[in-house]
Amino acid sequence: MTQNNARRQAGLWQRMKPFWDRWQLGRLAIVVFLAIFLLSSTYLITIAKTSHVHKLEATLSQTTDIYDNQDQWAGQLYSQKGTYVKYNAISQNMRDAVLSIEDRNFYHEHGFSVRGLARAAYLFVRNKLTGSNVISGGGSTITQQLVKNAYLTQQQTFSRKAKEIFLAMQVEQDYSKNDILTMYLNNSWFGNGVWGVEDASEKYFGVHASELTTAQAATLAGMLTNPSGFNPIDHPERSKKRRDLVLETMAQNKKLTKDQMQQAQATPIVLTDNYVGGENYRYPWFFDSVIAEAVNKYGISEKDIMNQGYKIYTTLNQTDQTNLQNDFKNNNLFGNQNSAQAASILLNAKTGGVRAVIGGREDQHIFRGYNRANQSNLQPGSIIKPIVVYAPALTAGYTINSKLPNHTLTFGTNGYSPNNALNVQTGDVTMYQALEHSYNIPAVYLLNKLGVNTGFQSAKNFGLPVTKNDKSLSLALGGMDKGVSPQQMAQAYTAFANDGTMSQAHYITKIVDASGHVVVSQPKYDQKKVVSEKVANNLTRMMLGTYTNGTGAGAAPSGYTIAGKTGTTENPNDPNNANSSKDSWAVAYTRDVVQVTWMGLEGNSAASLPIGLMSTIGRYVKTSMGQVIPNTSEHSFSVTNPNQTTNDSGSSNSNSNNDWMANTQQAINDGVDKTVDGANKVWDTVKSWFGN
Repeated sequence: MTQNNARRQAGLWQRMKPFWDRWQLGRLAIVVFLAIFLLSSTYLITIAKTSHVHKLEATLSQTTDIYDNQDQWAGQLYSQKGTYVKYNAISQNMRDAVLSIEDRNFYHEHGFSVRGLARAAYLFVRNKLTGSNVISGGGSTITQQLVKNAYLTQQQTFSRKAKEIFLAMQVEQDYSKNDILTMYLNNSWFGNGVWGVEDASEKYFGVHASELTTAQAATLAGMLTNPSGFNPIDHPERSKKRRDLVLETMAQNKKLTKDQMQQAQATPIVLTDNYVGGENYRYPWFFDSVIAEAVNKYGISEKDIMNQGYKIYTTLNQTDQTNLQNDFKNNNLFGNQNSAQAASILLNAKTGGVRAVIGGREDQHIFRGYNRANQSNLQPGSIIKPIVVYAPALTAGYTINSKLPNHTLTFGTNGYSPNNALNVQTGDVTMYQALEHSYNIPAVYLLNKLGVNTGFQSAKNFGLPVTKNDKSLSLALGGMDKGVSPQQMAQAYTAFANDGTMSQAHYITKIVDASGHVVVSQPKYDQKKVVSEKVANNLTRMMLGTYTNGTGAGAAPSGYTIAGKTGTTENPNDPNNANSSKDSWAVAYTRDVVQVTWMGLEGNSAASLPIGLMSTIGRYVKTSMGQVIPNTSEHSFSVTNPNQTTNDSGSSNSNSNNDWMANTQQAINDGVDKTVDGANKVWDTVKSWFGN
């Protein structure tokens, strides 16, 4: 049977040979192979040459450092990185153990092992034939493992293995063997949250890497292939067996005598944890926001920003951030409302730079978790009134003394009839009184007069994320389709603190890479004029009364003057309780800073918040602003509170003139309103004569 097969194959070759010789298919196959080899080599060499291997040691040894608004060091970002130590700070025991178990020919190779590659190729072919597409037992040298961790994914594919080899050869050209071993040990994962041999030594044995004994070094070296399976904390028996195997290889590799091996194997594994990790991530909410801005605005990946040794200069004020973090731990400052969440953000009023931010009241921070200060979509309630109602009204010619109705009214064809909090009704009120007491009826009345489109466009000009669904009179009271974040509201209010110019909120001012190259030299943020200086100043006059005579009374820090606005939203789970709310807001600003704080109930909580600011976040505003203002230039407002009288005769005359002008303007407005109302009635009568 075998002879018959051989004859058939020989006959087939005899028939194909003329065709093979005529077209020189053998040579063609060689040419194609060489072309593929040349192109592949060119591609892989290009990858190796453009991977900036010469920067590898700098990026691995340096953490990403964060600097504050005074260029002072504020903390570090790192994930796949621990405490970096030099070659001489790693015990000889550790070096011998790693080389014995991982790559005993390390000092005689040029980045890769021919024997290891042959084994990997054999296993690759075998797995292909059996239906597998991965490489088992890849035969990587220490240099290959280093470049895999630094540059490549952990996916075991043939193309990744090829890239790994070429990168390893490039690394061998740029660094000495001792440098490569040092980088490898500092960049290795040892499980239980630690990277690098120094932190691993502290985590498992409470010593420095330079102090590791033979048995301790063998334990750590044995973990490198499988830290989760061989670490002595979670798997003490498996760890000991693995350690003893490493000690055997050390003896075989002439690094230990037989007696030394047996003595080390008889040593029990005694664990001591002296590792202190994450202490440099000191301002987690702020650092999270810096990472997000680097990723979203400047296109740097999270992995790179955490591990490539950048220097990031920011708008952080460490004193303010520390104070806010401490304040958030004091439940009394939040009315002892244990079921409520909260967030607060503080901006530089001139530039929009974020000085401090807190994104929640969690006991344990989650890395890049949900930050309510800049990721939330919340109903803003009455803090939107200055933006969509009173700024457009002042622009249109109304004054702070314009009189507005404050009794039940019905608006529009759908009969919209808003109520004030606690159903309060009064006679006509001035515009500044309507704002400081946060009356709803005057706000809706004004927006109805101005036109919903006017308020909607104003919201857009101030950077609020309004949608077409927000084009209704309820916008005057903060009714929005999607809502806003505290950061967006703080950004909008910088216009009132800064003479009508709004500054985009931002965290980063400069980014420098590990080699000193400036990646970002100017922050990408906008400043634009959204209202005139006169309108901004008049709004500030109106909002000075919030914390003296209005809804924020009692929340102003002693001895300091602040302006701002408060707001609440109704609790849909408790609609019949006029004394309850779901969200509580407070905006407080000076000429130097703008702070926006939110406190609210998340989900379908059956709990309720009281509507009084001092029962929710009033004490927090009072305390935090009392800490913040002394840490600023303390520029005074150039305008006065309309509720306060002055003994200065010149100022009194000025106020009298302002009142006379305001009354004149109000008379004109009233006359226009009456004329328009009269014309509407005449038109309605005419239409009724002709049956509409």
